[in-house]
Amino acid sequence: MLDDRKSAILRAVVQTYIETAQPVGSTHVVDATAIGVSPATVRSEMTVLEREGYLVQPHTSAGRVPTEKGYRFFVDALGPGELGPSQTREVRGFFAHAHGELEEMLRSTSRMLSKLTATTAVVVGEATDPASVRSVQLVGLGPTTYLVVVVLSSGTVVKSTVESAEPVDDGLLQRVGTCLSEQCRGSSLVAVGSLSVDVVVGALGPASAVVADETLGALRSVSTDVSPLVHVEGASNIAGAFDAADTLRQVLGLLEQQVAVVTLLRDVIDRGLTVAIGSETGVAPLAECSLVVAPYLVGGEPAGTIGVLGPTRMNYQETLAAVAVVSNRLSRLLSEGQ
Repeated sequence: MLDDRKSAILRAVVQTYIETAQPVGSTHVVDATAIGVSPATVRSEMTVLEREGYLVQPHTSAGRVPTEKGYRFFVDALGPGELGPSQTREVRGFFAHAHGELEEMLRSTSRMLSKLTATTAVVVGEATDPASVRSVQLVGLGPTTYLVVVVLSSGTVVKSTVESAEPVDDGLLQRVGTCLSEQCRGSSLVAVGSLSVDVVVGALGPASAVVADETLGALRSVSTDVSPLVHVEGASNIAGAFDAADTLRQVLGLLEQQVAVVTLLRDVIDRGLTVAIGSETGVAPLAECSLVVAPYLVGGEPAGTIGVLGPTRMNYQETLAAVAVVSNRLSRLLSEGQ
């Protein structure tokens, strides 16, 4: 535990370094705070903070910069933040007009969050398999071609085009779609794919056999593709955070790997963290980065994760507020659409 004076000095150093990216000296701390002691006393306290691992002095004649431990103390002491008026208007305006399929919704949300925070934003939607089927529709595209459209409770729309072995008419497609909707509503996509064609034929007669069999085959095919939806926006925003080109290449390379991104966000969430700083991410290329995360919910159940990746000297209070507000608004919007 740090006493009040050391805590105030450490907060001043972290806040100033976040704003300037320059080592912070004792004179600046005195000028920037109402700490009521001399620069010499501040230097003495900064020496103690350095010895205890909260600060580091990059050069003998320079001021101090925060370590991961210093950032962690700073973040843990933060109170709830709020977005500024212009940012609040931007979020409100976005969600007032947001609509469309889940994938496009997540993509546009990540784009908005990246712009809002001037960092790299990641929005992950969980795999479609756990969601239940809301409806099945068959839409004719040609004499022997039709589209299978499945709407899931998560808002995901799964599509598959079928080239039929025989001509199909819109009436038959509608009847098969209605029958499958009634039979499959509330079931998982995998369960729908394993449904027997006899269920449809028993309800609609032999004429439905071919279309029913082809449709169920298409559903079995799409049910095996349950990869999470991953959208990364603003990767270039993080470029200025690194002096070493090799580090930047590693970070950008990581962001291109969907599995690595999903694993990273899930791991941070599973550890109960809202902010992972540097080595806390568990990923070596992110040693100079921090990740702010929050889950979003659909109907009270976890549906995905929102994350913001930036330099360790990011504006934590503003970023935490932005991620919290966007996750809450996205949860509300998707839940209302159930």
